Amino acid sequence: MTIYDIAQIAGVSASTVSRVINNKPGIKESTRKRIQQLLTEYDYTPDAAARGLVMQASRFVGILIEDIRVEHHTESAYVIEQEMTRRSYTCITFSTGADPQRKVDYIRILEQRRVEGVILIGSMFGTPEVRRSIEQHLSNIPVVLVNGALDLPNTYSVLVDEERGTEECVTMLAQAGRRRLAYIMDVATPSNLNKQRGFYTGMLRCGLDTDGRCVFTAPGAGTNPRDSIQRGRIAARQMLQELPEVEGVLCATDMLAIGCLQELRAQGIDVPRAVAVTGVDNTLHGQLFTPALTTLDNKLAEVSLAAARMLLDVLEGSPVSQKIMLLTQIIRREST
Repeated sequence: MTIYDIAQIAGVSASTVSRVINNKPGIKESTRKRIQQLLTEYDYTPDAAARGLVMQASRFVGILIEDIRVEHHTESAYVIEQEMTRRSYTCITFSTGADPQRKVDYIRILEQRRVEGVILIGSMFGTPEVRRSIEQHLSNIPVVLVNGALDLPNTYSVLVDEERGTEECVTMLAQAGRRRLAYIMDVATPSNLNKQRGFYTGMLRCGLDTDGRCVFTAPGAGTNPRDSIQRGRIAARQMLQELPEVEGVLCATDMLAIGCLQELRAQGIDVPRAVAVTGVDNTLHGQLFTPALTTLDNKLAEVSLAAARMLLDVLEGSPVSQKIMLLTQIIRREST
């Protein structure tokens, strides 16, 4: 059933049916109702591709994730896609990998797909390579970064105050009498470096010693969740060798924290009596681990939904702030 078939049955022109479908004014109410009834009766569905050609709009939105295996970012893509679909946009999601050149390649692919907007999930997209590629290929397309930022006129950011949240985690541990604290991270993303700054700020404000080594970087640069757990174990092992008096550990992600907990258990160290452990992300893995992991909730669903709505507002011409910041929340569980 085409628009021309509906028009013939209704005894009107195809353009009149089109105006009803697109909710345009200038149609008699009785005619509008008759056409809407026919559209429902014949279960008419507009051809999105043809409609896009007529309206010079693809209704496509690109979503880039570095690694689709990372549950935290996959959930973010789900929330974004649900909101965009609800507003009649189709999402194209790609997993780019960590290689900067691959990210550039996928931005070029989005240009070729004629997307109307782009959402980049994760601070790892806030790089010079990505910035140059957006300038070259998507300069007229709105781009929203989830927990990241790029200084371009067509980019927008929904950020999470993980720096302040990590500082509050340090304060929580210090108030519980933990004086020797350590921070474990792996990939040096802008997000992880913000947490590191929050760690140092919290240590200084609580009067804790930052002279000795208290930041430990796990080897490797991949994003596979299983690798993250192993890197957490390796970093925890190194931490226990160099800082055996440690009383509290702040990990940049829940997966690193789970690895840390595994190593502490393997070495017979009681958690939380001897050492308290916190993570970041509030993942299901942290909830299910024993002891259940205390974590910094960086409000995944709220941030993702805000990013989708920000992009929709830009596409619809509504006024939008270039950046918005959401606050984190400490979820206390058994590991502290």
